[in-house]
Amino acid sequence: MESADGPTADEPDDGSRKARDTAVSERRFRFLVAGYAVSSYGTFLNMVALNLFVYETTGRALAMGLFMAVRLGSGFVAGLVVGALLARFSAKSIMLWANVGQGGVMLLLILAPESLVTGALMAVSVVIGACGTLFMVALRSSIPEMVGEDRRAWANSLSITGRSLAMVAGFASAGVVVSLVGYTAAFLLDMATFVICAVTVALLPIAGGGKGSGTDAGKPAEKTGKAEQSGKGGKGGPRWRPVAFLALAAAPGLGLMVALRGVDAFGSASHNAALPIYSTSLDASNPAVFVSAFWCVWALGNIGAQQVIQRYTQRTGRTVGALGFGYGTVVMSAAFIAAFAGFPLAVTAVIALIAGAADGLTEVAYTSHLQTLPATLRGHAFGLSATFENLGFGVGMILVAAALDRFSPLAVVGWSHGAAIVVAVVFLLRVAALRRAEPAGPSGREGGAGQAGLRKEEAVEGRPDRGDRDGAEVSRG
Repeated sequence: MESADGPTADEPDDGSRKARDTAVSERRFRFLVAGYAVSSYGTFLNMVALNLFVYETTGRALAMGLFMAVRLGSGFVAGLVVGALLARFSAKSIMLWANVGQGGVMLLLILAPESLVTGALMAVSVVIGACGTLFMVALRSSIPEMVGEDRRAWANSLSITGRSLAMVAGFASAGVVVSLVGYTAAFLLDMATFVICAVTVALLPIAGGGKGSGTDAGKPAEKTGKAEQSGKGGKGGPRWRPVAFLALAAAPGLGLMVALRGVDAFGSASHNAALPIYSTSLDASNPAVFVSAFWCVWALGNIGAQQVIQRYTQRTGRTVGALGFGYGTVVMSAAFIAAFAGFPLAVTAVIALIAGAADGLTEVAYTSHLQTLPATLRGHAFGLSATFENLGFGVGMILVAAALDRFSPLAVVGWSHGAAIVVAVVFLLRVAALRRAEPAGPSGREGGAGQAGLRKEEAVEGRPDRGDRDGAEVSRG
């Protein structure tokens, strides 16, 4: 309904200015994702090249396990502290120095004399694990400020697509790069990818949480709650962090969601460890073929899901929500179990495609849902999530490695991903219970309509305490 005064003369200008700002922010984000994809390629390249180098240098499989344990452990610790870092420093500075750190430690490994190679490898393990977590949390927690609340699902899909392509390229080319040009050249290439990403971050005026954004999404400081106020006295960080974690613990739907993510990481450890063994049983002369083909098809499903999600979000203005995360986890886990059931290769390829698509769905749904938290809590939530994921994957690798000596890959993957399915079902029941408990409102239908059209500040923050829908979904009524 138009106002009595009619449209003002500057409304078209405001609309065109907003569209122009949106186009600029999206173009900048695409540039950032390109740099992120390049560094992700380096990450997956060194995941293979470094493990091979560790084994060749030490001659012991235990050393590879120790290297991975230190890498996951440093990521675990980084997840605990990254929320406090984001409260003190900008997301841009954390992303920049995370890439500088990874590039620098690769240079240290290249220049290290033979007597210090083992120590340099441990330094690489610590820095790569910690900086990878710092960069990922800083990026994900700052996406709503970079592109706007209503474009976060699109941004998440784009970044996941870039990472999936980088994963396939990194895994596929690692053996070729190492065999053709050697470890030193592979490490130089790896270092260059981190330098490129650092330059990308440095060139962009990236918005995001951290120092200088003490208010939540532009709201006045008095509306950001006690958690924000407690971070302003004295040294700030030590008092702010417990309040933030208590606030997250008071959101049962979100707590269960993060726990499910950790159990899902436990299941991921099982299929990552079991795939080489299962592939060897299929073709002992060339086991790498099945593993490479499986991950390539998985990536195709993941990328395809991102395209569907982007179009769905653009057409409806809605994200897939917490329910999408729960259902996607069930489908993904079931697909990974079926992948080891001995089906014909054509059927297994379809299963891998489904697993990749479901994995892409869960990634976007989970990330988008955590981004509905206020900016003051978002970094802590993503840091806590990274801690759970590293813990789940690390514990999973230890238990799975031991179990695979006694049980078949199907049995090990079955109970690992079966645990994720059980927790996902509990999560879905919890979401359903929270939705049923939702009040209809004091005025019947009008109250329900009001519930669907929350105030803007509620829509921006979302309602993760319910675990039922994302703020972006309700903001469009």
